[in-house]
Amino acid sequence: MRRSLLRVAVRSLTALITAGLVIAAVNSVAFPATERRAAPADRVVEIRAYNLKPGTRARFHERFERESMPLLRNARVDVVAYGPSLHDADSWFLMRAYASVADREQSEDAFYGSDAWRNGPREATLADIESYTTVVVPLDDMTVQGLRALIRK
Repeated sequence: MRRSLLRVAVRSLTALITAGLVIAAVNSVAFPATERRAAPADRVVEIRAYNLKPGTRARFHERFERESMPLLRNARVDVVAYGPSLHDADSWFLMRAYASVADREQSEDAFYGSDAWRNGPREATLADIESYTTVVVPLDDMTVQGLRALIRK
């Protein structure tokens, strides 16, 4: 039952991300930068997809929950959802919400530049990552709250 709910949630998330990317793409093509309409969003959400080195995902996930997540909480980073991807054994995702793109930049600069991160799990975490990509999309609070269900236990 739990596994089927997770599959539905991931499919919904995939559809949501795809829709958001399509809307963003259409907006950027249809309207020159000077004419773009403001997105009806309360926040921006960063979606980071990691390609991990083979065989490291379980260790990466455990380290994230044990070491990185407490650091993110202490830094007041709003982690919306995270975890292993269902499509292969080496992919993992992280979603974080911010007030704005500028807030995201400032928050990430402070977090990744902190002694807690640099002297903590940074080295081991980076050793498990083969590559990653980041997408930032505008989302309303209701959608962000719905995405939080991905990590509720």
